[in-house]
Amino acid sequence: MECIAALRLSATTPINGSSVSWSHRSSTAPPNLSFSTSSLSGDKIDFRTVPGSHQTKRTAFTISPKAVSDSRNSQTCLEPDTSRSVLGIILGGGAGTRLYPLTKKRAKPAVPLGANYRLIDIPVSNCLNSNISKIYVLTQFNSASLNRHLSRAYASNMGGYKKEGFVEVLAAQQSPENPNWFQGTADAVRQYLWLFEEHNILEFLVLAGDHLYRMDYERFILAHRETSADITVAAFPMDEKRATSFGLMKIDEEGRIIEFSEKPKGDQLKAMQVDTTILGLDEMKAKEMPFIASMGIYVVSKNVMLDLLSNKFPAANDFGSEVIPGATSIGMRVQAYLYEGYWEDIGTIEAFYNANLGITKKPVPDFSFYDRSSPIYTQPRYLPPSKMLDADVTDSVIGEGCVIKNCRIHHSVVGLRSCISEGAIIEDTLLMGADYYETEADRKFLAEKGSVSIGIGKNSHIKRAIIDKNARIGDDVKIINSDNVQEAAKETDGYFIKSGIVTIVKDALIPSGTLI
Repeated sequence: MECIAALRLSATTPINGSSVSWSHRSSTAPPNLSFSTSSLSGDKIDFRTVPGSHQTKRTAFTISPKAVSDSRNSQTCLEPDTSRSVLGIILGGGAGTRLYPLTKKRAKPAVPLGANYRLIDIPVSNCLNSNISKIYVLTQFNSASLNRHLSRAYASNMGGYKKEGFVEVLAAQQSPENPNWFQGTADAVRQYLWLFEEHNILEFLVLAGDHLYRMDYERFILAHRETSADITVAAFPMDEKRATSFGLMKIDEEGRIIEFSEKPKGDQLKAMQVDTTILGLDEMKAKEMPFIASMGIYVVSKNVMLDLLSNKFPAANDFGSEVIPGATSIGMRVQAYLYEGYWEDIGTIEAFYNANLGITKKPVPDFSFYDRSSPIYTQPRYLPPSKMLDADVTDSVIGEGCVIKNCRIHHSVVGLRSCISEGAIIEDTLLMGADYYETEADRKFLAEKGSVSIGIGKNSHIKRAIIDKNARIGDDVKIINSDNVQEAAKETDGYFIKSGIVTIVKDALIPSGTLI
């Protein structure tokens, strides 16, 4: 579809009860069209004849509401398009201490997700589905498995026949100019500005590597360009109960951010209420969710990013608490962009557990991996189909290459290569699976030594737990937290308990007959 450029507004005409603006233009100037949230978004454009003209001109009519929001039914038409004009920067996050022990041997974005995937697949897939194929991933903790996954999943066929696309990991490194590791999100980007500024692009898209959501970044970037913003911040509407856990923003009548407040409470919280109808929310939802939280996702114009990090705030380490509020304070145009879909910040064990189990929800899961128009990509593993032998499986998601014998599985996510033996009961549990299969000879050798094979042993009962990869759970093991312990650190015994959820450490061995 050819890009059509926005109609400057001079006269107003009602169409189907909505206000539409249009004006004459000289024949040399192409008409400019903006697509945004409305009843007409994504519909056929209505071309009308301009009255008083000797020649019939094809003039496009569309509705331009006060702000632009994400909508899967709408079209975007960017010039230049995102593949040529946007660079994606995914921030791998810190040490991931709140997700420990899942981050004991891997970076946070490399943590397995939804039976077949890893967290990093979400922002990378969103980029690819939004026609953004130049992507850097910044990390400094346990990045070996992340590097391996990205190279296997996205090393080839990036950017089509021109091979201009890439997904590349940039690890923290010391240099004569900067002997320190990454000190925060802004510092991580600053340390690689010399590389980023070499790209001939218009905007940087800054993303987090540990969020679960599906978003059309082209609409996000369109909103940034339409409002002539220096920075655009993705905003998530929420109610009072959740708002105390997030950094909140206050906006004016044009959707411009005028104030920030980090996890406010009491009167400070009430002062951060905003009219979210300004950003396109309907009146009923706006009353239920009068707060907007920053999602930690930003579009930043290239020259603005270089100026902020090099000149204006050369010592700032963090985007959310320093650079973005600082840009607002010096008069830069910082806009909010409303996102209404499912979004979860996977920062804690409890959030990670709930996000994974949410994909089993019926009739509609919290997050679906079955969207054909916006698929989630991952590493091709060429595993055989899963095999279930007399198993009773309900309300669950089963990954590739599993062998599930005569057992019962309910409301659980079973990761790839999982082996579950006879008589086992798995309830409300996330099994991450295994990195490899053991051969019959391996299992026989382990049995002779009195050890345990990878997988879940016979007659074991697991409830409300996370079993990390390559764990060896013996026969007659009970992982049910019968005492309802909320917090425990038993790393030498192979497990932790956080928020009442038992997490078995990667490669742990839980002997037969163990009760947790």
